[in-house]
Amino acid sequence: MKRCDLKLYRGYANKKEIVVFGHIVEKYPEGDHKYTRTGFRYARTIIQLFSLKTIPNLRVILRVGSVVAETIAEEDGYFRFQIPFHEPMEGGWHPYEVRVDDEVGKHKYKVTRQEEFFIPYESSYGIISDIDDTFLISHSRRSFKKLFVLLAKNVQARKPFDDVVKHYQLLSLASRTNPQQQNNIFFYVSSSEWNLYDMIVRFAELNGLPKAILKLKKIKSGLDDFIMTGAGSHGHKFRKIQNIVEFYPELQFILLGDDSQKDPEIYAEICAMYAPNIRAVYIRQTRKRSKSEVTMLLKTIQEMNIDTCYFSHSNKAIIHSIETGIVFRQPTENNKFK
Repeated sequence: MKRCDLKLYRGYANKKEIVVFGHIVEKYPEGDHKYTRTGFRYARTIIQLFSLKTIPNLRVILRVGSVVAETIAEEDGYFRFQIPFHEPMEGGWHPYEVRVDDEVGKHKYKVTRQEEFFIPYESSYGIISDIDDTFLISHSRRSFKKLFVLLAKNVQARKPFDDVVKHYQLLSLASRTNPQQQNNIFFYVSSSEWNLYDMIVRFAELNGLPKAILKLKKIKSGLDDFIMTGAGSHGHKFRKIQNIVEFYPELQFILLGDDSQKDPEIYAEICAMYAPNIRAVYIRQTRKRSKSEVTMLLKTIQEMNIDTCYFSHSNKAIIHSIETGIVFRQPTENNKFK
C-alpha cells in the first residue's frame, strides 16, 4: 500500500449544486498542537507545510447523503466537485466524505476523510472577507516583515485588529428581513496558498471569528514558493469572488478588505458587474493616511446604491453596520448580543 493522505476543505451548497474540494498528498501534518509550537519548532512547521508532496491523477470518490460522484485529481493533486445536489437539508453545516481507492502500477492508494459543507439559511447575507491585514495583522506591504511574522509567531501570538471579531460576529447574525439566531455564510478569500489553510482555520477558532469556507491560492511546494507566499497576481481572487456571487444569486453580499493590495479595485469591478447582489463594501485603512484612489473607488461604488465604509478602526465599521440597518443587534461589554 502506497502512503497517501487527503486534505479536505469546507465546502458549500445551494438549492441545486454542491461544491467541495481538496488535495491528495503523500502525508499531511496532523494535530492542532503544531500551530502552537514556539521558536524554531514553529518555523519548521510552516516550512513543512510548504514542502508538501502532492499525488496527481488518482480517482476520487465523493459521498454526501445518497449522492455519489467521481473525479480525477489534477497534476498538483487538487480535485473539485461541483455536482447536482437536491437532497432536502436545512441551513447550516453538514458532513460529506471523500475516498481515494485507486491503483497505479504496483501501488495501491486508499484513504477516507470527512469534512463539512454549508447551506445558507433563508434571508441570509453572504459575507466575503479578505484575510491578511483585513482581520489578521500580517504586514502585507512589507514582504520581509510578513515572512518574519509568519515564521516567528504562532497562531496564539498572531493578533486580529481591535474589534474586528466583534464586527464579524455582528455580521454573522445579520439578516435581510428580521432578527434571527442563524449564522450567515462566510467566505475568507485570500492570495495566501492552500498550504496555510489549517493555520488560518486555527487562528479563526482561537479568536472567535465566524466559521468560514476558505478560498485560497494554488498549493505550493518548495522554499522559493514559500518566500513568494501571497505575492503575484490577484486575478484568482476576482474569479473566486465572481464564482461565489454567481453561485448564490438569491443572496446579497457584504465585501470586506483592506487598502494594502488590490481589494478596492477587485471589489469595484465586482460591484460594477453585480451591483444588485452587493449590500456593502468595507475597506480597512492600513496606513496613517487614507488613499485618495480608494476614496474615489468607494465613491463610484456608492453611486451604484451600495453602502461603503473606509475605516482605520473596526468600531467605525460596526457603527456603520448598525446605522445602515445591516445588523439588528448591538454587542454588550461582554461581546454578547442583546
